[in-house]
Amino acid sequence: MTTDPSSSPGTASPGTTPPHVLTRFNAVFDHAAMAARRIRDLLPIYHELLGGTFIEGGDNQRVGYRAVQLGFADGSRIELMEPLSGSTFFDSFFASRGAGGLHHVTFKVDDIEAALAAMRRQGYSLTGLHLDDQFWREVFLHPSEAHGTLVQIAQAQRPFPPAQDMTLEGVLAGNGQRGDGHPSP
Repeated sequence: MTTDPSSSPGTASPGTTPPHVLTRFNAVFDHAAMAARRIRDLLPIYHELLGGTFIEGGDNQRVGYRAVQLGFADGSRIELMEPLSGSTFFDSFFASRGAGGLHHVTFKVDDIEAALAAMRRQGYSLTGLHLDDQFWREVFLHPSEAHGTLVQIAQAQRPFPPAQDMTLEGVLAGNGQRGDGHPSP
């Protein structure tokens, strides 16, 4: 059975918007995110072996996870994530991936409203739309439309609230940005 490639999301017909439409919004790769049941299980690779240095971290109470960002010498970053106690956010992810793995990749754009309209015109089904945070507005392309990878499109406002005296151990103790005060497992 063959399918018409022009009917796939993101595939432009002749004379329509090309598939690289998000370059008009200065789409740039920002980071990759790894999820595990415990951030501490990811640290031996990304912090100790590969030398990632702590940048920031905290809790996302709205969604139900804790994250830390590590930076590398070339300016690249990785986000390490774990569920908050009682959260079901990662349940289906862990059900299909066991101990965890690559959760998403993030691209930032200058104008998320225009990027949303362009993605909808291209036929993408968007999920996880959240525009209420003045510092971080986001939407996701579902893995079923992105070859098995969750793709986050985000617009970040600068400056972010400053991270005062934050440490990796402090975040893992539950004292990062918006921390819940409960330590990581």
